[in-house]
Amino acid sequence: MLQRGILNPQILGLIGRVRHTNTLVIADRGFPFWPRMETVDISLVDDVPTVLQVLMALQGGFSIGAACMAEEFLAENGEPTRSAYRELLAPAGIEFEPHVEFKKRVPQAVGLIRTGDTTQYGNIIIESA
Repeated sequence: MLQRGILNPQILGLIGRVRHTNTLVIADRGFPFWPRMETVDISLVDDVPTVLQVLMALQGGFSIGAACMAEEFLAENGEPTRSAYRELLAPAGIEFEPHVEFKKRVPQAVGLIRTGDTTQYGNIIIESA
């Protein structure tokens, strides 16, 4: 029985298939459903869990080489939220692009983890190093 680290078997299976330069989407509660993409929905209630909490849980065994977010995130969120994302993803940088372009990247991801996050444009695509 798993006793530490990520305990969710669906998430373990999903991240186990992510290889070098593959991507994984971690999204908020309102992110659209993608019919052909494996989605692990762990939303419970508003902000449980958050995208940042999932990123923290992944840190132990997932090496993030790069990250992509919608540029609208910068306008919609204050410096404390922006800093929290930057610090958690360091040393990987975050590339920002229009939300419409961000969504075009989603179908190339190995899968998607949907959270209960309510952070405006807090969705992120992480690339494995």
